[in-house]
Amino acid sequence: MELATTLTGQTVQNRVREIGINANHWYAVAWAKELQSHNILPIMLWNQEIALYRDSQGIVQAVEDICPHKGVALHKGKVQGDAIVCPYHGWEFEAGQCTKIPYFPPEQKLPRACVRTFPVRERYGIIFVFPGDPALAEQVPMIDIPQYGDPDWLMVTIGAEFQAHYTICNENTMDVFHGYLHENLQGWFDPVLLKLQETQDRVRADYRVSYEGPMTKFLGLNETSQATTRTISVNYQYPNYINSLEGNSLKGNSFLYLMRLPISPQKSRSFSLMFVKVRIPRWLTEPLRPVLEPVIRNLFFMRFLRQDIEMIESEYAHYVSDLQRRYVEVNPAIIAVQRLMVRQYEQYMNSLPATQPTEQNGNQPPAPKTESRILDLAN
Repeated sequence: MELATTLTGQTVQNRVREIGINANHWYAVAWAKELQSHNILPIMLWNQEIALYRDSQGIVQAVEDICPHKGVALHKGKVQGDAIVCPYHGWEFEAGQCTKIPYFPPEQKLPRACVRTFPVRERYGIIFVFPGDPALAEQVPMIDIPQYGDPDWLMVTIGAEFQAHYTICNENTMDVFHGYLHENLQGWFDPVLLKLQETQDRVRADYRVSYEGPMTKFLGLNETSQATTRTISVNYQYPNYINSLEGNSLKGNSFLYLMRLPISPQKSRSFSLMFVKVRIPRWLTEPLRPVLEPVIRNLFFMRFLRQDIEMIESEYAHYVSDLQRRYVEVNPAIIAVQRLMVRQYEQYMNSLPATQPTEQNGNQPPAPKTESRILDLAN
């Protein structure tokens, strides 16, 4: 559905900061390099404690990080063959089933003690977990990154943590108007919202922006030292972003794949893969690739990201300090993203059996009492 691009003030209701996630999606939870053989990596996915480990074949396994015997954290144990071993009494679990208790006689039947397992995949150098209904995991597509592994593109990995609710982080990514924040870094300027589309699970906004400076020339955004104008497409495909500069095909100038991990209501993490074409011949790019990637990340992208983190965390801190305060938003793309996040959360909650806890995982702290609606959904 095509939406109006007019910038009009709307009051944002705080319910958008109270929602959980639609668990029936694949979520990036860790860089693959973080999980070494024989190690156990604890992660948190929307208050759900999960332990990641590699089995004897190097395949990633994901289990609830709680032993069903005494409730201790399994990540404090060890990996033995294909099993994760509890550090307290040595109980072993494979594929979620208890397969050994070291002090049981061989002929004694083991108790029916099970650890919850999660569908997990390793792709694009990232580990993804499906926290919802396991029966749906094969039906729900993962994010597609066609540039990955293509030698014509330079890939820059970018990670960050935010002390903020994931909805604030997602709004920041859609908000191209905050280029003002980065003016001292020669970022983009004069943004104009050209086109806005919304569907059940996607919001796409096309902005016209201008660039200038030596870095934009190096990255192929500008042929001269003068300012140049480009179109950037910001595409929120729940729960991830796929952004492109000058087109949505492999012929674009740059692509950003941003995968959001909602850790808890107070904390989020992002895993981003940026693909750029630098102004260097390919025969020279290959040997320089290990050097170019960290240089571009640390001297360019991280400087922008640190400024964003400061603003995101300031916004969240003021939200929690005064839950009754109301804010005004003028960008219809932000309003559309808020609608989408609320819609996805409600869709998931409505899919749960009536006997299931009213909040996913049953461990979400009670939400503060605020107005019941996020905004006027009619828009």
